[in-house]
Amino acid sequence: MPRHQLALSGYKAMWLFAMFDLPVDKPDLRREYSQFRTALIKQGFTMLQYSVYAHYVPSEETEETLRRKVHAALPSHGQVRMISITDRQFEKMEVYAGKKRKLVEDPPMQLMLF
Repeated sequence: MPRHQLALSGYKAMWLFAMFDLPVDKPDLRREYSQFRTALIKQGFTMLQYSVYAHYVPSEETEETLRRKVHAALPSHGQVRMISITDRQFEKMEVYAGKKRKLVEDPPMQLMLF
């Protein structure tokens, strides 16, 4: 089955990105960084690059709930940015490791109930 048929709609399903730049020059700030990163992982985010995490969400409602959870885990210092893109836009991402092209992450399989 083609990738774009896995989701109900490649335009409704989205990827929520959390990108952050947090200070780690003091023990308490390193602890906050670690707690924030752990919270993202517990909420189902996957690390794409250092300080860039993404989570596949099937709808805007799910995305808004996830945004609130990330907001609740924000550290006291540093900067966190969140942006969402459609699954169709995510498919167009090009990923390279050195000069070799790698595959883009697939969304998780979804169970469709009728």
